[in-house]
Amino acid sequence: MTLEIGLPDSPRPQQSTDRDEGNRRRRRGRSWWALRALLLIVALVLLIPLVVAGRVWYAARQDNHPRSDAIIVLGAAQYNGRPSPTLEWRLVHALKLYNNGVAPAIVTVGGKRPGDNYTEAAAGRHWLLEHGVPQSRLVAVSAGYDTLTSLKAVGRRYRQLNWHSGVIVTDPWHSLRSRRMAADNGIEAGVSPTRSGPSVQTRDTQFHYIVRETGGYLWYVTAGRLLGTQ
Repeated sequence: MTLEIGLPDSPRPQQSTDRDEGNRRRRRGRSWWALRALLLIVALVLLIPLVVAGRVWYAARQDNHPRSDAIIVLGAAQYNGRPSPTLEWRLVHALKLYNNGVAPAIVTVGGKRPGDNYTEAAAGRHWLLEHGVPQSRLVAVSAGYDTLTSLKAVGRRYRQLNWHSGVIVTDPWHSLRSRRMAADNGIEAGVSPTRSGPSVQTRDTQFHYIVRETGGYLWYVTAGRLLGTQ
């Protein structure tokens, strides 16, 4: 009798091909999901600033001045006690709101730069005194070197006076960020922006401020509140 010794079967070509095809499909699937994730990140990076810019643009066109505890005039440059054009337009607008009975008091805000003899708050207060606002109706908060530090100081003063509401007077493009910062410091605020002055002179100027405020708002909501800047 002849014994036949069987040899191990060779791998079937079809099984190897199926495994390779399955691996390729899994690799394509992972690549597709990675591409989708990348596209989503790119879309968010582009979309979020556009949405915020739209909010800055929209807020700039609103005028919200409910009856409040005080009108808050955010600071701008002053020259040896004389308000700069930007600050003066804010003071003119605040005076109009005060005369229309929006609030019984005006808060002027802002510190001073190195070498200055006057704070922004003092320059604003002096201007308002000269234009008929009684001293008893004025509160100068001579602190702050940017919007956030100024509104933090205003928030502390509000708590001392037991005030809660305010109408912020600033440039149009500053409305969204200043309102958010005021709310974070305990002030229920509307914003009544100026409609005249250097920040609204040309479309190029307006575009510049919208871009700047978009970046400023995004920085504040992501990091500025923790770092205490902007």
